Amino acid sequence: MGHASGDFSPASSHPHGAKLPGALKVLRPRITLFVLTFVYVLNFLDRQLLGILAKPIQDTLHITDGQLGLIGGLYFAIFYCVVAIPVGWLADRSNRVGIVALACAIWSAATISCGMAGSFAQLVAARMVVGFGEAGGVPPSYAIISDSFAPGRRGTAFGLYNLGPPIGAALGIAFGASIAAAFDWRYAFIAIGIVGVVTAVLIKLFLPEPARGRFDPAPDGNAPSFRDTIVMFFTHPLLLLASLASGVTQLVTYGLGNFAVLFLMREKGMNLHQIAIWYALVMGLGMSAGMIVSGRVIDRMAPRSRTIYGTGPAVSLMAALPLYLAFVWVHSWPLALIVLTVLMTLNYFYLSSSVALVQLSVRPDQRVLSGALLLLVMNFIGLGLGPTFVGAVSDYVAARHIPHALQVALYALAPAYVGAIILFLLLARRLRREPTEGLPQ
Repeated sequence: MGHASGDFSPASSHPHGAKLPGALKVLRPRITLFVLTFVYVLNFLDRQLLGILAKPIQDTLHITDGQLGLIGGLYFAIFYCVVAIPVGWLADRSNRVGIVALACAIWSAATISCGMAGSFAQLVAARMVVGFGEAGGVPPSYAIISDSFAPGRRGTAFGLYNLGPPIGAALGIAFGASIAAAFDWRYAFIAIGIVGVVTAVLIKLFLPEPARGRFDPAPDGNAPSFRDTIVMFFTHPLLLLASLASGVTQLVTYGLGNFAVLFLMREKGMNLHQIAIWYALVMGLGMSAGMIVSGRVIDRMAPRSRTIYGTGPAVSLMAALPLYLAFVWVHSWPLALIVLTVLMTLNYFYLSSSVALVQLSVRPDQRVLSGALLLLVMNFIGLGLGPTFVGAVSDYVAARHIPHALQVALYALAPAYVGAIILFLLLARRLRREPTEGLPQ
């Protein structure tokens, strides 16, 4: 069960159980991480297209900010969150790679359908199916990575895996905005959906399934039931605090993310060509820096002090709050993008921390479902309520003929930072008081 390195066992990765060449044994976990990260890129790219192409979609389908917030927020999150739980339970007991491949195929086909939508209702239906498919992508990937890398390397591995969102966002902005500017917003959805369908087939054909729990002690007793894992997760103080703190953080990240392009175009005067270049660079550099730095900091600091899982995100969010207010306030879009680059780095420190903590805190046969429960809480709060709140406030303010409605709505998100900071500090205090609770030493 316990091995010293992050490679797969020969018997589990070769169809005939023969020994793999040494170089392939070393590269196998890295190849797996690269493939899963690419799938996450597509996952997040598909999810972000709606926000990136918000203005041309609004112009074509005649939908309001509030309707846009519902499509990208609550409607999407309902399917994403609900489906993630049974998918997580199934993946803990079956082939996780197969589930990732099937999920990628479903959300990619639904993305193509988004490009064919002719009304608000059709777009809602297509986005719900995208949420259905994306629910099966990330939780199984968390568990596959945990079984590919030893505990001391997982923080960095998750940090690299979590480059999926910034790369996906950057590519979505660059290609989506460019295609929309040159042709039509529909072509962006269709082209990216086709890439996802092809990727799903290649995953099923070539990505191996790692041995489950190979870096962990043999679990005691029988495999926990579905109910046992859910009860464990929601009664575990560390997991619950990490999930709630991350969810409140995502109120800002998703609330801002789904409306940032529309805000930059409407309030700062950017056009799609400028968005395709400059905003794409900001998202790619800022978010990537946050993912990489946080993963390295966690791996370096966690052996000395487990409180880093709480203090790291809390400190980063304290530094982010004034930058967030500055981004919403400044009038010049070049200055706004400079501020946003640093803000993105600080906003995304929490993700690698929370994922690593949850994966460390549960049995190997509970990892996928626990990862799904983490995403359930995070996404129901952040993805479900963040964009929905921003869109609703913007419509409310606009209906009263108050200028700069979307800017006012983004200001209204600022208190979420305070809530997230408090929750992460409570997590750090809990870790300080009971540093060994649920965590392997």
